Amino acid sequence: MRETGSGLTTPVGSGDSTVSGPGAAAGRHPFPDPHWYTIAGGAPLTGSVEVSGAKNSVTKLLVATLLTPEPCTLTRVPRIVEVDVVLGMLAELGTQVEWLDAQTVRVATPTIVDASLSEAYSGVNRIPILMMGPLLHRVGEAVVPLPGGCRIGKRPVDFHLVGLRAMGAEIIEQLRSVEVKTLGLHGAQVTLPFPSVGATENLLLAAVRAKGTTVISNAAVEPEIIDLILFLQQMGALVDVEVDRTIVVQGVEALHGAHHAPIPDRIEVASFAAAAVATNGRVDVVGARQEHVATFLNHLRRLGGEFEVSQHGLTFYRARELTATHVQTDVHPGYMTDWQQPLTVLLTQAKGASVIHETIYEDRFGYTRQLNEMGADIALSTSCLGGKACRFASRDFEHSAVVSGPTPLRAADLEIPDLRAGFAYVMAALIAEGSSLIRGTRFLERGYEDPVGKLRSIGALIETRPADAVRPTPPATAS
Repeated sequence: MRETGSGLTTPVGSGDSTVSGPGAAAGRHPFPDPHWYTIAGGAPLTGSVEVSGAKNSVTKLLVATLLTPEPCTLTRVPRIVEVDVVLGMLAELGTQVEWLDAQTVRVATPTIVDASLSEAYSGVNRIPILMMGPLLHRVGEAVVPLPGGCRIGKRPVDFHLVGLRAMGAEIIEQLRSVEVKTLGLHGAQVTLPFPSVGATENLLLAAVRAKGTTVISNAAVEPEIIDLILFLQQMGALVDVEVDRTIVVQGVEALHGAHHAPIPDRIEVASFAAAAVATNGRVDVVGARQEHVATFLNHLRRLGGEFEVSQHGLTFYRARELTATHVQTDVHPGYMTDWQQPLTVLLTQAKGASVIHETIYEDRFGYTRQLNEMGADIALSTSCLGGKACRFASRDFEHSAVVSGPTPLRAADLEIPDLRAGFAYVMAALIAEGSSLIRGTRFLERGYEDPVGKLRSIGALIETRPADAVRPTPPATAS
């Protein structure tokens, strides 16, 4: 059944707690830096920090709320730029948004007022492409801009479109957008050439209300995927996760509202863990869940880091001299590609030659140039070093890195190129001699909630300065 309607719904709430108006966030893109950071190196991080809700889960859960006209409530929502952007997109489509408290948001979309998302969102992130399925179920058509986000390699949507076509969608690809229509989606058997997280999410969102049964083979099974499935199940969906990366979805006619607490951000957990070990400190990450970072914990232990499990979360520290190791990124349950950047910085302080083989994105080592300028010894290669050949073999992509250490790092003026490189640069500044200036903070704050406040709370000597200021006087250097 498709819901239709006319007229503009008014977002609930008042003041800055409400995202309202078409394209509320779009007018701010490209986003300027809110400020720059100055960081004095040498201070060990010690204390306790609480992990936020997972960005890569919350944003997809917000899209899933489009599948029902009823209200949905999410708790533990991080107050980050990426969430604001997604709420702006939803408001443009007709979603009513109300913040119930600092981190609890209630959203409801009783009527889709416009199924064409503004091209102002083209290249902002990958979220618009996930809205196709919900909009097709609600109004039978959609026009969404093509995805973008961090500059870490190509992110094609062909897997998404092939699956939707198999389910009965008519698709017209434009230069900067995709137009989709349907008289009704139906179940299909879809085998993904690669277990893409985005394609799996897209097919799930389309399949839960499609007529019949959809089988997704070679699907992604990351914790964020499971979190989305649990939310959809609460909404009334029928989804089974079977062996061998198979997800079976029995379509239902309608979904209802739900209340859900997203999983903690496993990328943030690994970031603070690596920073604790790199600075030879000791940090309690409250809310961290061992099962979500098990693979990371193994690699951390191999190189000299250690952890303890408590009822509150995980505690991280350095157990011995850091030594070289080999890491290959992979789909879950392998080593996550978003854990690669802080680990690279950590390995600059490890004895020996470490090898990192990136198999998820073909262009994710660009950030290492600035690390080398700080004194790191990181050599890139187009070969699949130290592990099995991957899909980037013999394709001239510098997707492997050899990190030789330990090398002392010197403070520098740094420009963050993408979200995950952002925390790596913060880590590098924390262990470097002297005071570093970091620009491009808009990328980091797109995905990390209050990074300055959290870092200060565990002893980091970090200050913010106006983004247009000349190089400021550095904060006091650690003794």
